[in-house]
Amino acid sequence: MTNINWFLIIFADTMQKISRVIKIVFSVYAALILLILILVLFPIALILNIFPKKTRGNLLYRITRFGVDITMLMWGIYQRTIYDAPHDRKKPLIFVFNHISYLDAITILKAIRFQNMRGLGKSEIGDIPVAGLIYRSAVIMVKRTSAEDRARSIADLKEALKHNISIALAPEGTFNETGKPLLPFFDGAFKIAIETQTSIKPLLFLDTYDRLNYNSILSLTPGQSRVVYLEEIPVTGYTMEDVPVLKQKVYDAMEKALIRYKASWIKE
Repeated sequence: MTNINWFLIIFADTMQKISRVIKIVFSVYAALILLILILVLFPIALILNIFPKKTRGNLLYRITRFGVDITMLMWGIYQRTIYDAPHDRKKPLIFVFNHISYLDAITILKAIRFQNMRGLGKSEIGDIPVAGLIYRSAVIMVKRTSAEDRARSIADLKEALKHNISIALAPEGTFNETGKPLLPFFDGAFKIAIETQTSIKPLLFLDTYDRLNYNSILSLTPGQSRVVYLEEIPVTGYTMEDVPVLKQKVYDAMEKALIRYKASWIKE
């Protein structure tokens, strides 16, 4: 092997090591920014406890969204919203989105800007000191191992819709690590849509996989983060027997759009 080849190999290895160090340093910096946001929001969440639950949640959602704007700006992440179809901001909707990254939870806050919204979150996170208080006020929590708790969370989601508050759910249930556009969907979001006669609004997160990979929380990188609003899917006339049909219709629309936008995690 020539000296030039040895030099190229050593150079490439050195650059990879430098790149890993930079990513780790940037991820630590990003974590500190997020920690500052949580510490700022904590006393606000305490003060907002004097308000009724619905009012408290709406106020904290708006304040947290503003904090997320600043956080993502300091992370160097630019979110771009693409409307494949017109979006009605005046009515409650059930937003469903593909789940591919730890960053999805923050992205959804920045994506839904002009409507009050509640997401569904794991109850275990609510036990985290400081951050748990904010989390409990901003989301509807569920303990997935408890049938009784799941039923309670579904009732809370329905109640939010009655009060003109949209809800956001990830129908895949967990990270998609398959290399396919999507995991199979669970029924929950579609049952709620039919029971409450609330239209479904699919969203695509195209770049969160590249900004923060599910394989490591130390992989955060600055760059673009695109959110795509797909066409609203009404549920008028659907009955509970039509849940599989509705679920497949939403799945197909999201899958086709992810392929069309060339989502980077698709390997097949």
